[in-house]
Amino acid sequence: MSSLANQSRTLSDAVLSRRLPGEKSQSWLTDALLIALFSGFVALTAQIEIRLPFTPVPITGQTLGVLLAGAALGSRRGALALVLYLIEGAIGLPVFAGGAAGFARILGPTGGYLLALPLAAGIVGSLAERGWDRRLPLAALAMIIGNLVIYLLGVSWLGLYKGILGNVSMLWAGVYPFLPGDLLKIAIAAVVLPGAWKLLQNIDRRRS
Repeated sequence: MSSLANQSRTLSDAVLSRRLPGEKSQSWLTDALLIALFSGFVALTAQIEIRLPFTPVPITGQTLGVLLAGAALGSRRGALALVLYLIEGAIGLPVFAGGAAGFARILGPTGGYLLALPLAAGIVGSLAERGWDRRLPLAALAMIIGNLVIYLLGVSWLGLYKGILGNVSMLWAGVYPFLPGDLLKIAIAAVVLPGAWKLLQNIDRRRS
């Protein structure tokens, strides 16, 4: 692995270290721009939406954006990007799934999924800082862990909200319909992240 890759804890740091001087690549302004950028990225992925008639929880591309944001930014910036995303939605910006917005959305049946996003991004980011995003098996495991966090908080909130906590219908409303899509998103992230690291290593080898 290249020296630049060894010095970089996250993918975003690895990219920026090739473009900016050391101080600028780690400045508060750079952090703020990355947080805002990935908050917007998650908002874009949330607009990929499929509504299901039997549950208030839609199928979206949002979790893919969350997992990639956490892995690319690391624990602190990844979590902050998702906190910013929630703030944007709460104050009325149409960033939630299907262009929805408002604090009521966070308090609604899908609120648990939304509130889990910063935690999931932070956990995935922490694992990425330990190098889990550089190899496909570990990257896939990191994405699975992040997804499980979203499921755990999301489906528990949904169960309490709908009065079906502990009932099998809770799983049909909040887990089972989304497993195929989430497995696909996990696979995409698990391939893209190590592939991006590999690309950076190849670029470094050509330059050396």
